[in-house]
Amino acid sequence: MSPWPDDNVILYDGVCVFCSRWVRFIAARDKARPFRFTAIQSSYGTRLAQAFGIDPEDPDTNAAIHGGVAHFKSDAALTVLSHLPGWGWVRVLRFFPKPLRDAVYNLVARNRYRIFGKYQECFVPDAEFRDRVVE
Repeated sequence: MSPWPDDNVILYDGVCVFCSRWVRFIAARDKARPFRFTAIQSSYGTRLAQAFGIDPEDPDTNAAIHGGVAHFKSDAALTVLSHLPGWGWVRVLRFFPKPLRDAVYNLVARNRYRIFGKYQECFVPDAEFRDRVVE
């Protein structure tokens, strides 16, 4: 598999309240600022989702490209968290079986709109990290 050409990009559901809060959480803690963000609903995000086999109309996962590799579901979350200052400890969670981690991820993903809500329009990032958004 060849490396993905655009590194350190996080693909997320821009109308999902939980997903948008996740992006803000990362942006606030990502002091070195390597991560950039793209909503599935953006033109770049839609192309990225389609390239990874994610349905942009009904996304069931986020994705994180790091080190030229696309990570999905729990692997994406753990990859991103493990690169934030003070969050390296989450690497130990990789010792849990991936099917178990992804089952928890899938449970939250399936119910995210019902539990956390949904925006009518794609989340607009704050001015302080708008320069890190890829559209």
